[in-house]
Amino acid sequence: MTIVQSRSPSHINLDALIIGAGFSGIYLLHKLRDELKLSVKIFEAKSDIGGTWHANRYPGARVDCPAPLYAYSSQKVWKSWTWGEKYPNQKELKTYFDHVDKVLNVRKDCFFNSEVNSATYDEVSCQWTVHTVNGKVATAKYLVVAVGFASKSYVPDWKGIASFKGTIYHSAHWPEGDVVVKGKKVAIIGTGSTGIQITQEWAKEADETFLFQRTPNLCLPMRQQQLDAGQQSKDKGGYEKYFVDCQSTFAGLDYQPTPRNTMDDSPTDREAFYERLYELGGFRFWFNNYQDLIFNTTANREAYEFWARKTRSRITDPIKRDLLAPLEPPHPFGAKRPSLEQDFYEQVDKPNVHIIDTKSHPIVEVRPEGIVTADGKCHEVDIIAVATGFDAVTGGLMLLGLKDTDGIDLCERWKDGMSTYLGMAISGFPNMFLSYSLQAPTAFANGPTIIELQGNWITSIISRMESEGVRSITATKEAESSWNDEVNTVANATVLPLANSWYMGSNIPGKPVQSLNYIGGLPTYRERCDNAINRDFLGFVKN
Repeated sequence: MTIVQSRSPSHINLDALIIGAGFSGIYLLHKLRDELKLSVKIFEAKSDIGGTWHANRYPGARVDCPAPLYAYSSQKVWKSWTWGEKYPNQKELKTYFDHVDKVLNVRKDCFFNSEVNSATYDEVSCQWTVHTVNGKVATAKYLVVAVGFASKSYVPDWKGIASFKGTIYHSAHWPEGDVVVKGKKVAIIGTGSTGIQITQEWAKEADETFLFQRTPNLCLPMRQQQLDAGQQSKDKGGYEKYFVDCQSTFAGLDYQPTPRNTMDDSPTDREAFYERLYELGGFRFWFNNYQDLIFNTTANREAYEFWARKTRSRITDPIKRDLLAPLEPPHPFGAKRPSLEQDFYEQVDKPNVHIIDTKSHPIVEVRPEGIVTADGKCHEVDIIAVATGFDAVTGGLMLLGLKDTDGIDLCERWKDGMSTYLGMAISGFPNMFLSYSLQAPTAFANGPTIIELQGNWITSIISRMESEGVRSITATKEAESSWNDEVNTVANATVLPLANSWYMGSNIPGKPVQSLNYIGGLPTYRERCDNAINRDFLGFVKN
């Protein structure tokens, strides 16, 4: 469809400016504009709404949280929408955002192709001034940063990559339209969720597929389902209660960690329990498992060994079996996000699919004809898909040119470690709020659920400020330090630090290693957030 870009004067004066038009930015636009009646606009770097679901067009891209939960809880939105699949793909999610626009009138208040490169705060006027690369300038009392946790892609600096005579695609910068791989030799570098999804699709069509794997992904079966429109219509009678109930669970899903420990069950009962979760599919084996799964290494090993038995039984090639589901765990189960797969193991088991173990033989260079590994082999390919992930959670924030009241850039502030208050405020950045970002349950919860929790909190804070005549609030360093300690204390009690992952920032060379997400669960997080409002802006200084 054609996007009609809003025309603007050279300088825009607003009550609130939002950076980012994904799930979180759109939700906050709706809340602040339609409920608080503030003047609000969005600066969006891409050409349309949708956030990650606009940018990530690669083959097989789909969400790993189920419909109807991976959506806004507003009846205004869901009453006239019907899902086609339990786990919608990127195209269906793009269509969903078109529907959201029709219902909430989003695009009229978005400035697209407007990448923010500077944001400074004036303590006298209590206003943020924000500049974009294409020359737009906005001033606003409130600045909401809603760039998501996967907005800055990461590509290792491989020698000779520019010399490759074929075509290279990064998953986050995929071209519109299909990439034809039939009759081609293709490479996928990386086995995060993106690499798994691309491999599932390309292995069905390419002549030869080379999957470059450093660490096996402990994938879980998706158990995809086609959804019936008539049944959804009947189910909508219970949607309001369904969404409310899910807001009180650990991960915002329609199930909880099972309230008993692994060794409480006999081996026979434990096996049956694991089997039931595995057959249900999705994240059941992760978030519906025994309550000590991520806290106790012995319990974790039990879960891993069940997973390995199930997965190894699907792989006939003995070498691939040991690479994809080794008997010795590469890391604790759940310390890295397990991807959901449909037929990944059957596809990579085919004889024309090759797994290159880059832990033993790292990539050393890219030549015109292909990829060279440390054992001296050149793997000749026509197309390379780079699925090496993101500078997750914080990377996108660092690109915005955000400066505190002392004029210090956020990059400098956070060079030795990141800290926030409740994952939504930073000391020295008055009236600036983060959504779906670091030190919140971001990666350990259903996206829209945590987005709405935070969006409602930000809306409540701003509403209180407006009604009480508060010009600005700033998180205190003490509150920030206390929250930082809680985030890391909770994480350190789990198996998370035992893996090198984007959860801890350890996938990016030189990035400080610390817990980037809060794993204390949504109910505890909500309690901490409510305290800040109910106890007269607890943790903030008012002006």
